[in-house]
Amino acid sequence: MKIHKPLIEPRKILIIQTAFIGDVVLTTPLIRHVSGLFPRARLDVLVIPQTQNVLENNPHIHSLITFDKRNDKRRAFRDTARRLSAEHYDLCFLPHRSFTSALLAVQARIPLRIGFAGRIPSLLYHIRVPFDPSKNQINRYLDLLRSVSDKEYDARTELFLSEKDIACARSHLKGLNAKIVLAVAPGSVWPTKRWPQERFAALVHKLAQHPLGIVLIGSLQERNLCDAILQQAGTDRIINLAGQTTLLGAAAVIRGCDLLICNDSGAMHLANAVETDVVTFFGPTVQRFGFAPFRSQDVIFEVELKCRPCSAHGGRTCPQKHFRCMLDIPVKDVYKKVLEKLNIH
Repeated sequence: MKIHKPLIEPRKILIIQTAFIGDVVLTTPLIRHVSGLFPRARLDVLVIPQTQNVLENNPHIHSLITFDKRNDKRRAFRDTARRLSAEHYDLCFLPHRSFTSALLAVQARIPLRIGFAGRIPSLLYHIRVPFDPSKNQINRYLDLLRSVSDKEYDARTELFLSEKDIACARSHLKGLNAKIVLAVAPGSVWPTKRWPQERFAALVHKLAQHPLGIVLIGSLQERNLCDAILQQAGTDRIINLAGQTTLLGAAAVIRGCDLLICNDSGAMHLANAVETDVVTFFGPTVQRFGFAPFRSQDVIFEVELKCRPCSAHGGRTCPQKHFRCMLDIPVKDVYKKVLEKLNIH
């Protein structure tokens, strides 16, 4: 890769990442290493309000700026562009391949904009970095930094939990009165990325026959889903924290658990960042997209089908009408693997 050394030492740097929770977690190595490469520069990060909490307490970030693109997007864009322009940034990294993000950087008059080549937004960048499909997403993001530096960078994701987050998590988990605790995150923004509700319920019911505690986590929108699983599971050794924690609060709960069972979702990336093992389900998406869990102890359940992948994110319904990518993952196989991971015989 050609190295483009900045003509001047940047005083103010902006990273724009307006994608989902998982994408923000995967951006944390880029944030850390940009701060390390330019220690005298001020580093700000622009995110959407729904993901802001992920980056709170991060010592590498001077200011977190939010862009509420879901409510009155035109007004939010205008106000945000005005604020960014007033900051007089010298350098901007754009890991999200979004035209809106690129246009924000242009409107902010940032003189050096670095993003990925290959899509329309790249016409607005000064340095266009090849998007390497053979790499995972973390290393693609780090390629943006490699375009101005020939140093080596580690790909470890990280979160910075507050003492309050940790204390609350301990309080919740203590109530289960169990030596082994599982976290279960059955939700996803995309319906086809969810292993079916009844499968989660059946798995939880079987696991609850062993001396362990189970905590359900998710967003407020996933509260009803978790309630339904709790009721179908037919056990009292389970609590539902969906909608009751912040994202960092959920990460703290996951950190206190022995294992997370989840879909290809933001919870999976939170678990990787706090170094909790993961058992996850990949249906409409595939590992080669670059978003798979990266720790060697993690387990991915998936079915080889000609129709996979069917989309970049998963959709609302199965295009083939059979949903075999998820329905062909049996409860008994997952149950066996979880017991093996927990060394329960």
